[in-house]
Amino acid sequence: MFEKLFKLQANKTNVKTELAAGLTTFMTMAYILAVNPSILSSTGMDSTAVLLATCLASFVGTICMALWANLPFALSAGMGLNAYMAYTVCGTMGFSWQVALFAVFIEGIIFIILSLTNVREAIFNSIPLPLKRAVSVGIGLFIAFIGLQNAGLSVDASTLVTITDFTQNFHTTGICALLAVIGLLLTSVLYIKKVKGSILIGILGTWILGMLCQLTGLYVPNPDAGAYTLFPTLGITDFTKLSQTFGQCFKLDFGNVGILNFVVVIFSFLFVDLFDTLGTLIGVSTKANMLDKDGKLPAIKPALLADAVATSAGAVFGTSTTTTFVESSAGVAAGGRTGLTALTTAVLFLISMLFAPIFTAIPSFATAPALILVGFLMFSTVTEIKLTEDTYTSAIPAYLCIIAMPLFYSISEGISIGVISYVIINLICGKRKEINPIMYVLAVLFILKYIFL
Repeated sequence: MFEKLFKLQANKTNVKTELAAGLTTFMTMAYILAVNPSILSSTGMDSTAVLLATCLASFVGTICMALWANLPFALSAGMGLNAYMAYTVCGTMGFSWQVALFAVFIEGIIFIILSLTNVREAIFNSIPLPLKRAVSVGIGLFIAFIGLQNAGLSVDASTLVTITDFTQNFHTTGICALLAVIGLLLTSVLYIKKVKGSILIGILGTWILGMLCQLTGLYVPNPDAGAYTLFPTLGITDFTKLSQTFGQCFKLDFGNVGILNFVVVIFSFLFVDLFDTLGTLIGVSTKANMLDKDGKLPAIKPALLADAVATSAGAVFGTSTTTTFVESSAGVAAGGRTGLTALTTAVLFLISMLFAPIFTAIPSFATAPALILVGFLMFSTVTEIKLTEDTYTSAIPAYLCIIAMPLFYSISEGISIGVISYVIINLICGKRKEINPIMYVLAVLFILKYIFL
């Protein structure tokens, strides 16, 4: 059955290899089950509901990737996109999480339409490569900054931000910040040594250290100070919690945020998800030698469609944008070449729903190292941006895009500034031929946003 469905022999693989690859992929991206509820619960969403929604969206998206595209790629709630929804859309912009989920749902519908045509690829090709890379780098810094805040390492000060005083409130916030540092070092070493599931192991290891600190009295729970017990409440997953987020994206109340702002949010989701998905598909496919002689992925259309369907389905379940994970490369490195790898990962996500009480009990200082390290992995793309004098017209906009995201605490602001500055600088410097016509449209839309919002 597997041979007929996934063409294992044609792809020079076997069932054992594919199953092992699927498990490897799951282990490298299972950290999202701890991190996503931690991030989205800041919007007021129930953490158990978010975890269940994340598992279901991951299952739907990955199973579609397996059966439609026969590719070894897994999907889940995208890092960066979940932070954008929680801290920018629901935080800075003031949208309710229900409206934010509706924006994600609409984004998915638009992507379904675009994925059935060549429009998605056309939009991708209109954006200059340095800006595409800059978006990844900027999101990496933004995620890392959030991780530092969640760890309690970065705090408010007269200089806007500063490092925390470890000695102050040592038995609550101080020890948590220290544990986050230890967890980051642990996770980094494991990742460097290519230990499978290093990020998940780092999260669990940091959490266990925290529980040991509580047992020895180094950490003292104090609910008034926001320091709760680190031991999970063992029990059966409360599947009824899903009702708190399922279908809530259709219960809209725009309040005073305005429709134009809502359109901007949709576009920002579209832009980030567009480049994140295409970049991941191309990058991982290259490593697996899946591209044809022209450098294209033959099954890219069904792969993009699976990503789009997962995004809308995920919004209905109750989670942020679902996208293809770069951690799929771990499964590919383990020999995964077909949809059987993805099918294995999808089933494991479904099984994970049974362990919701454990994942949702993981403290933020334990997930912070994962955010910081994932930020580094995204930041590493900066080496692909050329910074020579003859490339300044693209390098400077890329730089502005990168620094704007963490400093303005907004992914969308970084994208806006990157696009506008690219068009203006290239126009003034006489490089009109470098500007795709679509870029003019994007720049005008962003400028109008600053004028009228």
